[in-house]
Amino acid sequence: MQYTLSSNMEGATARRSWIYLAYWVLVTIIFLYDRTYLITKAGMPNFLICSVVRITLLIALAWANIHWLIPFYLLRKNYGAYFGLVFLLIITYLLIQSLYDNYLYGFVLGPGRNSRLTSSLVYNFTHTSLYLLLTVALKFSIDWYEQKKLLQEAQVEKLQAEVNYLRSQVNPHFLFNALNNLYALTIKKSDNAPNIVLKLSELMEYMLYESDETFVPLEKEIKYLSNYLELEKIRQGNEADIQLTVEGVAGDCRIPPFLILPLVENAFKHGVSRAVENAYLHIYIRIDEGMEIVVVNSKSNLRQQGKDGGIGLLNLKKRLALLYPGKHELRIEDQPDKYQVLLKVELSC
Repeated sequence: MQYTLSSNMEGATARRSWIYLAYWVLVTIIFLYDRTYLITKAGMPNFLICSVVRITLLIALAWANIHWLIPFYLLRKNYGAYFGLVFLLIITYLLIQSLYDNYLYGFVLGPGRNSRLTSSLVYNFTHTSLYLLLTVALKFSIDWYEQKKLLQEAQVEKLQAEVNYLRSQVNPHFLFNALNNLYALTIKKSDNAPNIVLKLSELMEYMLYESDETFVPLEKEIKYLSNYLELEKIRQGNEADIQLTVEGVAGDCRIPPFLILPLVENAFKHGVSRAVENAYLHIYIRIDEGMEIVVVNSKSNLRQQGKDGGIGLLNLKKRLALLYPGKHELRIEDQPDKYQVLLKVELSC
């Protein structure tokens, strides 16, 4: 997944504009509903003028606060100047609005209405302060959401960069041994040589060209894993018991690329490759409403494995937290004679 600064800013600006538009439409509807009596009392022209004057002044006040006072005074911690200018803006607004209200209710609607200027000032001050507080709360809520979203996108980008780096840094020992074994098979003119070439070609094609997306078809990920295991069997000299069992149908399900591989690489690095005898690696993948993966491997008698398993598992945990928040389970069991990992995720199908 690739992001650019300009696209992020454009998207954030568009979302912000739509939210503010929805807010002012709601405020306008509420105000119009509250002033419907003016249609019969003062006529439609005065009703429209009153509505336009009030909403225009409120929008101007909110715009000045959001785009001028908050960034240049409040966020720079110049609180005295900020609150002083806000008070000045409110007073200016109150004078204009209250004078108009005094004219409307005192002269247009007649002496039967309350036309006292003090009452109009109190009413307008209360409602204006409420609308101003709502716009400030709305602005900071939007800013908080956008910052959180940008931070999450930056974390996803960082993890994706790490995945790309891991993909480009193919395990040299793995390739070296695979090519050496392939060379030995060709010298012996073994019938397995073409099959090994095909599997290595498919593996490299997936790593270099088919895994650039945030989510890839689950079927391709399992095929990649199968090819990887076949080449590892050759590297291990077919002495280790390596099994892959898949239950269910992948269909159109998709998962992040190389989601399973860190578990398998960790099993080879700290378990199968170091075991003196009776080494084994059993992988079970069950596909239903979600995906359940169980990786069980023998432990080395030479070195006890840490619970975290290394940088591969740490990277996997970060990816799961970002891509499957609250929708995954990762359980690691470090037992005396074996190492077992259970991973459950909700599939995107």
